[in-house]
Amino acid sequence: MEVIKKYFYAFLRILFPELCIACNRPLVGNEKHLCTKCLIDLPLTNFWQQPDNPVEKLLWGRAKIEKASAFLYFEKGSKYQQILYHLKYKGRKEIGILLGQYYGQKLLSNYNEIELIMPVPLHVRKERLRGYNQSEMLAIGIAEIMNKPIVKNAVKRIYFTKTQTRKGRYERWQNVENIFQVIKPEMIENKHILVVDDVITTGSTTESLINELLKIKGVKVSIAALACA
Repeated sequence: MEVIKKYFYAFLRILFPELCIACNRPLVGNEKHLCTKCLIDLPLTNFWQQPDNPVEKLLWGRAKIEKASAFLYFEKGSKYQQILYHLKYKGRKEIGILLGQYYGQKLLSNYNEIELIMPVPLHVRKERLRGYNQSEMLAIGIAEIMNKPIVKNAVKRIYFTKTQTRKGRYERWQNVENIFQVIKPEMIENKHILVVDDVITTGSTTESLINELLKIKGVKVSIAALACA
């Protein structure tokens, strides 16, 4: 029976091939979501190995962090923009988990002091519309590799904000100022938290969350974004 299933699914894959989300080529063998070539060509930042990298510098003077990193460079119009598009808007949450696993492998050596992993919360209304929190999918993949617990109920996003896409730096900061509230401080007291986000651009949302977390006794914060613009 297992052999029959194997050949049946192989036949289906010939008729209806799964396509790479970056280049649209048919996937082969054990490839999942991304073809081997696109995986090899991922525009990695290597920031997790670089103290004082651009993501850390972005937050200097704005929020006290221990470390910060991004996995990929984000370039508008590149084939890798499709990854984020499918993750955020096309319901492909499995892509977030997969990329989180790859990212977790990179973070293991230099982020081993992390105690909790926290995805940046979405407002309940936006999460309901989207069906999931894309940052949580990334966090699931990272947590699986780093073997750290995820905490997602300690902080609440209390305001529904409009998209940041076409806003300038100051407008972005205004749009997200004081949008988070810690509702279960006992869950994060005296913990080093890795905050996981999808894309960090001006850092306004991240800054707002960090400063709310740091109000709680003994909290330390590090950042892991999937991509930086």
